[in-house]
Amino acid sequence: MEEAVLNRYLVLEERIRHYNPSAELSRLRTAFEYADNAHAQQTRKDGSPFITHPLAVAEIVADLELDTDSIIAALLHDCIEDTGATHEEIAKLFGGTVAELVEGVTKLTRVQYTSKEEEQMENLRKMLIAMARDIRVILIKICDRLHNMRTLMYHSPRKQKEIALETMEIYGPIAHRLGMQKVKWELEDLALQYLDPVGYRDIEQELEARASRHDEFMSSIQRKIEARLKEDGVSATVVGRVKHTYSIYRKMYSQNKTLDEIFDLYAFRVIVDDISACYNVLGCIHDLFRPVIGRFKDYIGTPKPNLYQSLHTTVIGREGLPFEVQIRTWDMHHTAEYGVAAHWKYKQGMANNTLGSETTFEWIRKLLESQQDTDAEEFVRTMKVDLFSDEVFVFTPRGDVINLPSGATPIDFAYNIHSAVGNHMTGAKVNGRIVTFDSQLKSGDIVEVITSKSAHGPSRDWIKIAKSNEARNKIRQWFKKERREENIATGRSSFESELKHAGLTMSAITAEEVLPGLLKKVSFGSLDELYAAIGYGGMSAQKAVNRIREEMTRLGRVEKAAEKAAALAAEPVITLSNPAIPKDTSKKSKSGDSGIVVEGMTGCLVKFAKCCTPVPGDQVIGFITRGYGISVHRADCPNAAPERQKPEEAGRWIHVSWAQEEHVTYKTALELSGKDRDGLALDVAMALATQKVKVTALSARSQPDGYAIVSVELEVKDRAQLSGVINRLNQIPGIFLVKRATG
Repeated sequence: MEEAVLNRYLVLEERIRHYNPSAELSRLRTAFEYADNAHAQQTRKDGSPFITHPLAVAEIVADLELDTDSIIAALLHDCIEDTGATHEEIAKLFGGTVAELVEGVTKLTRVQYTSKEEEQMENLRKMLIAMARDIRVILIKICDRLHNMRTLMYHSPRKQKEIALETMEIYGPIAHRLGMQKVKWELEDLALQYLDPVGYRDIEQELEARASRHDEFMSSIQRKIEARLKEDGVSATVVGRVKHTYSIYRKMYSQNKTLDEIFDLYAFRVIVDDISACYNVLGCIHDLFRPVIGRFKDYIGTPKPNLYQSLHTTVIGREGLPFEVQIRTWDMHHTAEYGVAAHWKYKQGMANNTLGSETTFEWIRKLLESQQDTDAEEFVRTMKVDLFSDEVFVFTPRGDVINLPSGATPIDFAYNIHSAVGNHMTGAKVNGRIVTFDSQLKSGDIVEVITSKSAHGPSRDWIKIAKSNEARNKIRQWFKKERREENIATGRSSFESELKHAGLTMSAITAEEVLPGLLKKVSFGSLDELYAAIGYGGMSAQKAVNRIREEMTRLGRVEKAAEKAAALAAEPVITLSNPAIPKDTSKKSKSGDSGIVVEGMTGCLVKFAKCCTPVPGDQVIGFITRGYGISVHRADCPNAAPERQKPEEAGRWIHVSWAQEEHVTYKTALELSGKDRDGLALDVAMALATQKVKVTALSARSQPDGYAIVSVELEVKDRAQLSGVINRLNQIPGIFLVKRATG
């Protein structure tokens, strides 16, 4: 053992003895020697003995003033992964608790995944489970990451960016959520050095150039505060600081500000002995400096979910520069610096299962639940939002405080109360006034949810309106449970549409030799499960098809699928023979007898576009064709969509409307989706016959995935009659979806 390493360990021992006189230093020494021997033949990338890494992690853990088991686990945290040590051996030598902590830290980095999103989701899931079981696992892991960031310069540039990005997106937010501000700041600053070295260097150089001016300003303010508090007989410690680099970077680049425009570049901390003194100090500060309206926050009366408490106020001194003052007690200060580590309950011997069930860590359970019905990328994205977003604090009518992410709506509030409240919500009041579902809540709002037992459940639009992952997940759960057939139908329709855009056919992806691999790629057991997930929002059709296309490309089947799709498109549609379906005897519209009024024109030829077959009651738009008169489209027809309209043809799109007088019938088309079965086309024909509409064509085609598509061309008087037909067709057993045909 090198003398420098031993001396460093002895300093660690002394540090532990200082804050924990009853620490088991003999066990600690044994663990250090065991780790040193286990890693004896290993070195770090900088050439130093490997033991220097676990020793450094143990030093950071000791800075958090954790117990002996935690520091021993920090010393041993790489033994199971990188040496021949086993869980059983560590348990025998150092006890089951240490072995579980070491195993917990090891599991966070062991598994390989097929995509970066899946890897991140699984790592996050394991971290959350570890936190729920024993919060010390994640504390040790964060300390491990902090030391790795401090020594990141020895990795390749690609690895540096990869590790720095993961630190910024995952470890920083978790440290923030655990209230470990000191660690969070250092992680963010270290990560920024590699993610944007130029931006980091520019801010550092500018801060260094202004250092003397900053010191002079802060010393002046600090003296004024100290003198005033002494005059009022308040015992306090006053400390000033400039915001950390990443915090400045975020404001400069996200809000496009210069360093001079950062509103709270300077911050002062006033630490006192008790809560009543906090409010006394606040009065002194507001008397001494001019407060900025709307910049006061009371986190003592309403603590943050990560246990943080302080009074925050922004004031302006005589120099005209704004600065923030944070006022807190010593206990609050310790919590602000070390977060959950400061409230760590094992010092009192609390059992693991008790800690896991505390309301303090309720957010861990909610995040664990939220990953069950979402794909990896969505989970990673929304969890970053949930962990790192600013928060608003609102009240129930009874005065209970509910914390929600910034931008939250009454929908988020309702689902935070209970799933049943959200599912039965019909309206909401904020501060006694009815508001819309998409209204953004502000801190201090009193929110009341209006419910009804007869409510039909949430709307799919709520998923887009809700800001919290928890609310979106509960809405998806409702649709997953209550609307399975509807989900399959809508999901299949979206999926088939995306397949066409990708140049793939259903028969190509349902081939026996490829389907199992494709389902594995999208992580579903069957196509119905995939359709249902798309239907309730668990996965987007575009994402599913992109993954399938990647796999088809890997298998060399994309070109074959494209050729087959072209061949199918060229095949004629086979019309089923059925006595209930009359022949096409529709009469052709005469010029001027179309039922359409063309703005500014008379006596022109009008025809109805075959792509969307409009009927009276539809919103319509006209297109001046070359030599064939006016082509009338439904306003929602894809061919009339603004993005498809060519700039040079803008003047050829004109306003048209339906004439007031009643005309005979109009051709239109429907497309029905359902489970394939014998007699399906006959049931459709009989249902149409009961509606007394003229059917000019009916065709059905079986799909490779066990579904069938029935296409119907018919004549109706108007949209009202068409709606009646659609309602009747929806009642046919096995039919999941009836829609107007387009394209």
